[in-house]
Amino acid sequence: MKKSDFHFELPPELIAQAPPAERSAGRLLVLDVAADSRDDRAITDLPSLLAPGDLLVFNDTRVLPARLFGRKPSGGAVEILVERVTGSHEATVQLGVSKKPREGGAIELGDGSIARVLGRDGEFFRLRFESSDPLDKLLPKLGRLPLPPYITREPDAGDAERYQTIFAREPGAVAAPTAGLHFDDALLAALHARGVETGHVTLHVGAGTFQPMRAESLDDHVMHREWLNVGAGLVEKVRQTRARGGRVVAVGTTVVRALESATRDGELLPFAGETQIFIFPGYRFTSVDALLTNFHLPESTLLMLVSALAGRERILEAYRHAVEQRYRFFSYGDAMLILPTPYPP
Repeated sequence: MKKSDFHFELPPELIAQAPPAERSAGRLLVLDVAADSRDDRAITDLPSLLAPGDLLVFNDTRVLPARLFGRKPSGGAVEILVERVTGSHEATVQLGVSKKPREGGAIELGDGSIARVLGRDGEFFRLRFESSDPLDKLLPKLGRLPLPPYITREPDAGDAERYQTIFAREPGAVAAPTAGLHFDDALLAALHARGVETGHVTLHVGAGTFQPMRAESLDDHVMHREWLNVGAGLVEKVRQTRARGGRVVAVGTTVVRALESATRDGELLPFAGETQIFIFPGYRFTSVDALLTNFHLPESTLLMLVSALAGRERILEAYRHAVEQRYRFFSYGDAMLILPTPYPP
Protein backbone atom coordinates (compact mmCIF):
# COMPACT_ATOMS: atom_id res chain seq x y z
CA MET A 1 0.00 0.00 0.00
CA LYS A 2 1.06 3.60 -0.59
CA LYS A 3 0.89 6.74 1.51
CA SER A 4 -1.15 8.40 -1.22
CA ASP A 5 -3.85 5.73 -0.77
CA PHE A 6 -4.76 7.58 2.44
CA HIS A 7 -5.20 11.05 1.03
CA PHE A 8 -8.36 13.10 1.43
CA GLU A 9 -9.19 16.75 0.85
CA LEU A 10 -9.48 18.78 4.05
CA PRO A 11 -10.49 22.45 3.98
CA PRO A 12 -8.11 24.35 6.32
CA GLU A 13 -10.98 26.04 8.11
CA LEU A 14 -12.08 22.67 9.54
CA ILE A 15 -8.85 22.37 11.56
CA ALA A 16 -9.93 23.27 15.10
CA GLN A 17 -7.82 26.11 16.47
CA ALA A 18 -9.35 26.12 19.96
CA PRO A 19 -11.22 23.70 22.20
CA PRO A 20 -15.02 23.78 22.49
CA ALA A 21 -16.55 25.73 25.37
CA GLU A 22 -17.00 22.49 27.33
CA ARG A 23 -14.86 19.37 27.06
CA SER A 24 -17.79 17.09 26.25
CA ALA A 25 -19.49 19.53 23.85
CA GLY A 26 -18.04 17.95 20.70
CA ARG A 27 -19.77 15.98 17.98
CA LEU A 28 -19.39 12.21 17.56
CA LEU A 29 -19.51 10.27 14.29
CA VAL A 30 -20.48 6.66 15.08
CA LEU A 31 -19.20 4.14 12.54
CA ASP A 32 -20.73 0.69 13.08
CA VAL A 33 -18.97 -1.68 10.71
CA ALA A 34 -21.10 -4.73 11.47
CA ALA A 35 -24.33 -2.82 10.86
CA ASP A 36 -22.77 -0.95 7.90
CA SER A 37 -24.14 2.26 9.39
CA ARG A 38 -22.95 5.77 10.12
CA ASP A 39 -24.65 8.10 12.57
CA ASP A 40 -24.09 11.73 13.58
CA ARG A 41 -24.27 11.96 17.35
CA ALA A 42 -22.76 13.94 20.24
CA ILE A 43 -19.98 13.09 22.68
CA THR A 44 -22.55 13.19 25.48
CA ASP A 45 -24.34 10.26 23.78
CA LEU A 46 -21.39 7.98 24.53
CA PRO A 47 -22.91 6.31 27.63
CA SER A 48 -25.93 5.18 25.60
CA LEU A 49 -23.64 3.78 22.89
CA LEU A 50 -21.72 1.57 25.33
CA ALA A 51 -23.01 -1.34 27.39
CA PRO A 52 -22.73 -2.15 31.09
CA GLY A 53 -19.57 -4.17 31.54
CA ASP A 54 -17.64 -2.46 28.74
CA LEU A 55 -14.17 -1.15 29.64
CA LEU A 56 -12.94 2.27 28.52
CA VAL A 57 -9.13 2.47 28.54
CA PHE A 58 -7.53 5.94 28.79
CA ASN A 59 -3.95 7.14 28.40
CA ASP A 60 -2.93 8.93 31.61
CA THR A 61 0.20 10.60 30.21
CA ARG A 62 0.72 14.28 31.06
CA VAL A 63 2.01 16.82 28.54
CA LEU A 64 5.29 18.49 29.48
CA PRO A 65 5.99 22.20 28.87
CA ALA A 66 8.43 20.94 26.27
CA ARG A 67 9.00 24.00 24.05
CA LEU A 68 12.18 25.88 24.98
CA PHE A 69 14.00 28.88 23.51
CA GLY A 70 17.71 29.57 23.49
CA ARG A 71 20.60 31.07 21.57
CA LYS A 72 23.77 29.80 19.92
CA PRO A 73 27.10 31.42 20.85
CA SER A 74 26.79 33.39 17.59
CA GLY A 75 23.54 34.89 18.87
CA GLY A 76 21.26 32.97 16.54
CA ALA A 77 17.89 32.00 17.98
CA VAL A 78 17.14 28.32 18.63
CA GLU A 79 13.77 26.72 19.34
CA ILE A 80 13.93 23.38 21.15
CA LEU A 81 11.02 20.95 21.14
CA VAL A 82 11.64 18.01 23.44
CA GLU A 83 10.69 14.77 21.72
CA ARG A 84 11.49 12.39 24.57
CA VAL A 85 13.11 12.75 27.97
CA THR A 86 15.79 10.03 28.07
CA GLY A 87 17.41 10.79 31.42
CA SER A 88 17.38 13.25 34.30
CA HIS A 89 19.40 15.74 32.21
CA GLU A 90 19.15 14.34 28.68
CA ALA A 91 16.52 14.42 25.95
CA THR A 92 15.95 13.78 22.28
CA VAL A 93 14.72 16.99 20.65
CA GLN A 94 13.79 18.76 17.46
CA LEU A 95 15.72 21.96 16.80
CA GLY A 96 14.33 24.97 15.00
CA VAL A 97 17.44 26.84 13.90
CA SER A 98 18.81 28.35 10.70
CA LYS A 99 22.01 26.23 10.76
CA LYS A 100 22.05 22.93 12.59
CA PRO A 101 24.65 22.78 15.41
CA ARG A 102 27.45 20.25 15.43
CA GLU A 103 28.22 17.70 18.11
CA GLY A 104 29.54 19.50 21.19
CA GLY A 105 27.78 22.73 20.27
CA ALA A 106 26.19 24.79 23.03
CA ILE A 107 22.76 26.38 23.26
CA GLU A 108 22.26 28.94 26.02
CA LEU A 109 18.86 28.78 27.68
CA GLY A 110 16.86 31.56 29.29
CA ASP A 111 18.27 30.97 32.78
CA GLY A 112 21.87 31.05 31.53
CA SER A 113 22.34 27.27 31.65
CA ILE A 114 23.67 25.33 28.66
CA ALA A 115 22.14 22.57 26.57
CA ARG A 116 24.98 20.61 24.91
CA VAL A 117 24.56 18.76 21.61
CA LEU A 118 25.57 15.13 22.07
CA GLY A 119 24.81 13.99 18.52
CA ARG A 120 22.08 13.13 16.05
CA ASP A 121 19.35 10.50 16.18
CA GLY A 122 17.92 10.53 12.66
CA GLU A 123 16.03 13.80 12.29
CA PHE A 124 16.36 14.52 16.00
CA PHE A 125 19.21 15.77 18.19
CA ARG A 126 20.37 14.42 21.54
CA LEU A 127 20.96 17.14 24.15
CA ARG A 128 22.45 17.15 27.65
CA PHE A 129 21.11 19.93 29.84
CA GLU A 130 24.00 21.21 31.97
CA SER A 131 21.81 22.60 34.73
CA SER A 132 21.63 21.96 38.45
CA ASP A 133 17.94 21.25 37.88
CA PRO A 134 16.84 17.93 36.36
CA LEU A 135 14.49 18.21 33.40
CA ASP A 136 11.39 17.55 35.48
CA LYS A 137 12.14 20.85 37.26
CA LEU A 138 13.82 22.75 34.42
CA LEU A 139 11.01 22.35 31.91
CA PRO A 140 8.28 23.80 34.17
CA LYS A 141 10.56 26.81 34.83
CA LEU A 142 11.62 27.56 31.24
CA GLY A 143 9.30 25.61 28.97
CA ARG A 144 6.06 26.44 27.23
CA LEU A 145 3.20 24.16 26.26
CA PRO A 146 3.84 22.74 22.75
CA LEU A 147 0.60 23.02 20.81
CA PRO A 148 0.57 20.96 17.58
CA PRO A 149 1.99 22.65 14.45
CA TYR A 150 -1.42 22.82 12.76
CA ILE A 151 -2.69 25.10 15.55
CA THR A 152 -1.40 28.38 14.21
CA ARG A 153 -1.90 30.58 17.27
CA GLU A 154 0.33 30.83 20.33
CA PRO A 155 -0.83 28.91 23.43
CA ASP A 156 -2.75 30.91 26.02
CA ALA A 157 -3.58 30.38 29.68
CA GLY A 158 -6.59 28.23 28.82
CA ASP A 159 -4.47 25.70 26.92
CA ALA A 160 -2.55 24.83 30.09
CA GLU A 161 -5.75 23.15 31.30
CA ARG A 162 -7.55 22.20 28.10
CA TYR A 163 -4.56 20.54 26.39
CA GLN A 164 -4.36 18.07 29.29
CA THR A 165 -6.86 15.31 29.98
CA ILE A 166 -8.56 15.42 33.37
CA PHE A 167 -6.81 12.16 34.30
CA ALA A 168 -3.29 13.21 33.18
CA ARG A 169 -0.89 12.13 35.93
CA GLU A 170 2.31 10.66 34.42
CA PRO A 171 4.54 13.46 32.98
CA GLY A 172 6.38 12.60 29.78
CA ALA A 173 4.34 13.47 26.67
CA VAL A 174 4.90 16.39 24.32
CA ALA A 175 1.49 15.98 22.69
CA ALA A 176 -1.85 15.21 24.30
CA PRO A 177 -3.73 11.93 23.79
CA THR A 178 -6.47 13.99 22.22
CA ALA A 179 -9.41 11.57 22.31
CA GLY A 180 -9.23 11.84 26.09
CA LEU A 181 -9.74 15.61 25.96
CA HIS A 182 -13.50 15.08 25.44
CA PHE A 183 -14.04 13.65 28.92
CA ASP A 184 -15.14 15.74 31.89
CA ASP A 185 -16.37 14.76 35.34
CA ALA A 186 -20.03 14.79 34.28
CA LEU A 187 -19.42 12.44 31.34
CA LEU A 188 -17.35 10.07 33.47
CA ALA A 189 -20.11 10.03 36.08
CA ALA A 190 -22.69 9.18 33.40
CA LEU A 191 -20.49 6.36 32.10
CA HIS A 192 -20.02 4.91 35.58
CA ALA A 193 -23.78 5.14 36.21
CA ARG A 194 -24.25 3.16 33.00
CA GLY A 195 -21.99 0.43 34.39
CA VAL A 196 -19.02 1.18 32.11
CA GLU A 197 -15.65 0.43 33.72
CA THR A 198 -12.50 2.52 33.22
CA GLY A 199 -8.78 1.78 33.25
CA HIS A 200 -5.51 3.45 32.31
CA VAL A 201 -2.31 2.80 30.41
CA THR A 202 0.58 5.22 29.91
CA LEU A 203 2.09 6.04 26.55
CA HIS A 204 4.21 9.19 26.34
CA VAL A 205 3.29 10.74 22.99
CA GLY A 206 6.37 12.10 21.23
CA ALA A 207 6.76 14.96 18.78
CA GLY A 208 7.45 12.33 16.14
CA THR A 209 3.69 11.87 15.92
CA PHE A 210 3.61 15.13 13.91
CA GLN A 211 6.43 14.17 11.55
CA PRO A 212 5.19 13.65 7.99
CA MET A 213 5.59 10.18 6.59
CA ARG A 214 8.54 10.33 4.18
CA ALA A 215 8.32 6.94 2.45
CA GLU A 216 5.67 6.42 -0.22
CA SER A 217 5.45 2.67 0.42
CA LEU A 218 4.11 1.69 3.83
CA ASP A 219 6.57 -1.21 3.88
CA ASP A 220 9.47 1.28 3.91
CA HIS A 221 8.24 3.41 6.82
CA VAL A 222 9.91 3.19 10.24
CA MET A 223 7.87 4.47 13.20
CA HIS A 224 9.30 6.74 15.87
CA ARG A 225 9.84 5.26 19.34
CA GLU A 226 7.52 5.92 22.26
CA TRP A 227 7.63 4.69 25.86
CA LEU A 228 4.63 2.92 27.37
CA ASN A 229 3.49 1.10 30.46
CA VAL A 230 0.64 -1.40 30.61
CA GLY A 231 0.31 -2.44 34.25
CA ALA A 232 -0.83 -5.72 35.76
CA GLY A 233 -3.97 -4.05 37.13
CA LEU A 234 -5.14 -3.01 33.66
CA VAL A 235 -4.33 -6.46 32.26
CA GLU A 236 -6.58 -8.01 34.93
CA LYS A 237 -9.38 -5.53 34.13
CA VAL A 238 -9.18 -6.53 30.47
CA ARG A 239 -9.31 -10.22 31.42
CA GLN A 240 -12.39 -9.65 33.58
CA THR A 241 -14.07 -7.59 30.85
CA ARG A 242 -13.61 -10.31 28.29
CA ALA A 243 -14.78 -12.98 30.74
CA ARG A 244 -18.10 -11.19 31.25
CA GLY A 245 -18.57 -10.56 27.52
CA GLY A 246 -17.75 -6.86 27.63
CA ARG A 247 -15.82 -4.84 25.06
CA VAL A 248 -12.42 -3.18 25.47
CA VAL A 249 -12.85 0.34 24.09
CA ALA A 250 -9.60 2.23 23.49
CA VAL A 251 -9.80 5.99 24.00
CA GLY A 252 -7.36 7.13 21.34
CA THR A 253 -4.83 5.58 19.01
CA THR A 254 -2.14 5.80 21.70
CA VAL A 255 -4.11 3.30 23.81
CA VAL A 256 -4.40 1.00 20.79
CA ARG A 257 -0.65 1.16 20.24
CA ALA A 258 0.03 0.51 23.93
CA LEU A 259 -2.30 -2.47 24.21
CA GLU A 260 -1.23 -4.06 20.94
CA SER A 261 2.45 -3.57 21.84
CA ALA A 262 1.86 -5.35 25.16
CA THR A 263 0.20 -8.35 23.50
CA ARG A 264 2.20 -11.53 22.98
CA ASP A 265 0.79 -14.53 21.08
CA GLY A 266 -2.71 -13.11 21.42
CA GLU A 267 -2.46 -12.50 25.17
CA LEU A 268 -2.25 -9.09 26.83
CA LEU A 269 0.60 -9.05 29.36
CA PRO A 270 2.09 -6.39 31.64
CA PHE A 271 4.76 -4.47 29.75
CA ALA A 272 6.89 -1.36 30.24
CA GLY A 273 9.27 -0.26 27.50
CA GLU A 274 9.47 1.22 24.04
CA THR A 275 7.37 0.56 20.99
CA GLN A 276 7.72 1.30 17.29
CA ILE A 277 4.59 -0.58 16.29
CA PHE A 278 3.16 0.46 12.93
CA ILE A 279 -0.46 -0.56 12.42
CA PHE A 280 -1.94 -0.37 8.93
CA PRO A 281 -4.53 -2.33 6.92
CA GLY A 282 -3.92 -6.04 7.11
CA TYR A 283 -3.11 -5.90 10.82
CA ARG A 284 -5.17 -8.24 13.04
CA PHE A 285 -6.11 -6.64 16.36
CA THR A 286 -6.08 -8.81 19.47
CA SER A 287 -6.60 -6.46 22.42
CA VAL A 288 -9.09 -3.80 21.26
CA ASP A 289 -12.78 -4.22 20.41
CA ALA A 290 -13.69 -0.60 19.63
CA LEU A 291 -12.02 2.79 19.36
CA LEU A 292 -12.92 6.38 20.20
CA THR A 293 -10.60 8.69 18.26
CA ASN A 294 -10.34 12.18 16.84
CA PHE A 295 -10.07 12.85 13.10
CA HIS A 296 -6.53 12.54 11.78
CA LEU A 297 -4.24 14.12 9.20
CA PRO A 298 -4.35 13.01 5.56
CA GLU A 299 -1.68 10.38 4.75
CA SER A 300 -0.79 9.99 8.44
CA THR A 301 0.10 6.79 10.27
CA LEU A 302 -2.86 7.40 12.60
CA LEU A 303 -5.27 7.45 9.67
CA MET A 304 -3.70 4.16 8.59
CA LEU A 305 -4.28 2.71 12.05
CA VAL A 306 -8.00 3.50 12.07
CA SER A 307 -8.22 2.18 8.50
CA ALA A 308 -6.79 -1.11 9.76
CA LEU A 309 -9.65 -1.30 12.24
CA ALA A 310 -12.55 -0.41 9.94
CA GLY A 311 -11.23 -0.66 6.35
CA ARG A 312 -9.59 2.04 4.25
CA GLU A 313 -12.52 2.77 1.93
CA ARG A 314 -15.01 2.86 4.79
CA ILE A 315 -12.82 5.27 6.78
CA LEU A 316 -12.18 7.56 3.81
CA GLU A 317 -15.91 7.60 3.06
CA ALA A 318 -16.59 8.52 6.70
CA TYR A 319 -13.99 11.29 6.51
CA ARG A 320 -15.61 12.68 3.36
CA HIS A 321 -18.90 12.70 5.26
CA ALA A 322 -17.23 14.47 8.18
CA VAL A 323 -15.89 17.16 5.84
CA GLU A 324 -19.31 17.63 4.24
CA GLN A 325 -20.95 17.90 7.68
CA ARG A 326 -18.30 20.37 8.88
CA TYR A 327 -16.89 18.28 11.71
CA ARG A 328 -13.90 19.84 13.45
CA PHE A 329 -10.58 18.04 12.86
CA PHE A 330 -7.46 17.15 14.85
CA SER A 331 -6.48 17.79 18.48
CA TYR A 332 -9.23 20.18 19.56
CA GLY A 333 -11.76 18.74 17.12
CA ASP A 334 -14.63 16.26 17.18
CA ALA A 335 -14.45 12.47 17.49
CA MET A 336 -15.40 9.18 15.88
CA LEU A 337 -16.50 5.98 17.60
CA ILE A 338 -15.50 2.94 15.54
CA LEU A 339 -17.34 -0.31 16.27
CA PRO A 340 -15.56 -2.88 14.07
CA THR A 341 -16.76 -6.29 12.97
CA PRO A 342 -15.52 -8.94 15.43
CA TYR A 343 -13.06 -11.46 14.04
CA PRO A 344 -14.44 -14.98 13.66
CA PRO A 345 -13.24 -17.37 16.38
